[in-house]
Amino acid sequence: MPIDIEEIMNNAQLAAAEFRRFGQAETDRAVEAAYRAGFDARVRLAKLACEETGLGVWQDKVKKNVIATRFVYDDIKNMKTAGVINEDKEHDIVEIAQPIGPIVAITPITNPTSTVLFKTLISLKSRNPLVIRPHGAARKCSIEAARICYEAAVAAGAPEHCIQWVGRSTREETLDLMGHRKTALILATGSVELVRAAYQSGNPALGVGPGNVPAYIGQSADVAFAVEQIFMSKTFDNGTVCASEQAVVVRSCHVDAAIAEFTKRGAYFLKEDEIEKLESVAFNKANKVMNVEVIGQPAARIAKLAGIDVPPDTTLLIARLDEVGLHRPLSLEILAPILAFYTADEFEEAIELCRRINVNGGLGHTASIFSRNEEKIRHFAQVMNAGRILVNTPASQGAVGGTYNSLQPSFTLACGAGGKNITTDNITAKHLINVQRVARRHLHHCVQDFGEAFYYDESFDSRAAELWCEGHHKG
Repeated sequence: MPIDIEEIMNNAQLAAAEFRRFGQAETDRAVEAAYRAGFDARVRLAKLACEETGLGVWQDKVKKNVIATRFVYDDIKNMKTAGVINEDKEHDIVEIAQPIGPIVAITPITNPTSTVLFKTLISLKSRNPLVIRPHGAARKCSIEAARICYEAAVAAGAPEHCIQWVGRSTREETLDLMGHRKTALILATGSVELVRAAYQSGNPALGVGPGNVPAYIGQSADVAFAVEQIFMSKTFDNGTVCASEQAVVVRSCHVDAAIAEFTKRGAYFLKEDEIEKLESVAFNKANKVMNVEVIGQPAARIAKLAGIDVPPDTTLLIARLDEVGLHRPLSLEILAPILAFYTADEFEEAIELCRRINVNGGLGHTASIFSRNEEKIRHFAQVMNAGRILVNTPASQGAVGGTYNSLQPSFTLACGAGGKNITTDNITAKHLINVQRVARRHLHHCVQDFGEAFYYDESFDSRAAELWCEGHHKG
C-alpha cells in the first residue's frame, strides 16, 4: 500500500509550527521523557534488533542503546536550543536558536534501534519534528524504538506527530520523501547509494561516508594493549560500527608479538588460498561493496560460508596483505569481524600504507594510532584525511564518542569534504538549529571603516566622515 507522503509532511509541518512556540523548559521535558523511555527499553530493543536483522550481538546492541540514550542525553541536556542562546555584549550581537523544520531520518540495518533513539533525542532537543524511514530489514525494531519515544514525549507535552515513521516504502517513495518541499533537512545514515541520493534530493542533508579505518601500531606502542583495544573494537557487535578498524598496520619489530596477541584472543590468520576464498564471499567486486551475507556475522559462520575450516571459537579472521585496493578486497570496508594485517619496516612506509587504506573508501572518516610518541601522533594526524584521529583508543567506541574520549556521542559520524559531507563533526542537536543573529549598528565601526577607505586621500576630513556616519546611523 503506497504511503501518503502529503499527509505525513502536513502533519510534520503542523508539529513544527507548534514546536516553534516551545520554550527551553517545555522542550527539555519532552527530551527527558523520551530519553528515559528509550533507556528503560534498551535491553528489549537490543534483543528485538538481533532477532529481526540476524546481525550483531544483542549484549553489544544494549551498549549502543545506552550510548544513544544516556550518553547523548547527558551531552545535550544543558544545551540551549530555544530562545536566546548567546549574547555578545562586546560586539552587541544576540544569537537566537530557531528550529529548522521537519527532518527526514534514514536509519540503517547495522544500528537500527540506537540510531532511531539518537536521532529522536537530538530532533526533539532542537524542536524539529522527525519522520523516520527505517531499513526494510529492521522495520519492526526501529518503529518500536520510535513509538516508545514518541508516546513518552507526547505524554510530556510534545506536539502530536512530532515523531512519525514509515512502515514500508518503495525506493521512489523514499526519494519523494527526501525531496519533498516541506522537508527541511535529511539525516542520512546508510548505504553510500542512499546517502548520495539524500545529497541529490534538492534539500539540505547531513550524511555520512564509508569508513575504511586504518589502525597503526607504532614502534613506541604497548603491543598487548593495542591489540586488546583493536580486538575489543573490531569484534564489538560483530564489526557493524562503520568506525571499526578495517586494517591494522604494524611495525616489523612488533609483528610477532601482535600475531601472538591476536591469536591468544581467538583470531585466525588465513592462508593465502583461504584469503582468496574469503574475498569472494565477503566482497562484491562488480558492485564494489561488501556482501550483505557477512555483515555483522560471527567469524566462524563467515568462515563456513567461505568453505574455510576454523576452530568453532574463532573470534576474528585476519588476512595478511601487501597491497591495497579493489584487487585485494579485504583491504576495503567490510562490517564484519574481518581484519587486514600489514607490516611496515619504517615509519614513513607505515604512514603511506595507512594513507592508502584511508583513501580507498574511508576519506574523512576515522583513523587510529597506537603510540607514545607525540611527534609521530601529530604527524599521523596531519597526513590522514580523517575527521577523527583516535589515539590509543578502540575505534568503534572512540569514534562514536562519549566513552573513551570527549567527542560528542553520535550515531551520525560526518566525514567532511573527503566523504562528500559538509562537516567532520559528530552530528548532534546543535547541527539541527538555525542561529539567528541580531546585530546592532555601531557608530565607531562606521567611522573607522570610512577613515580606512580614505587613508591615502590628503583631503580626507575625519569630521566630515563622522558627520556622514552619524547621518546614516540615524537612518
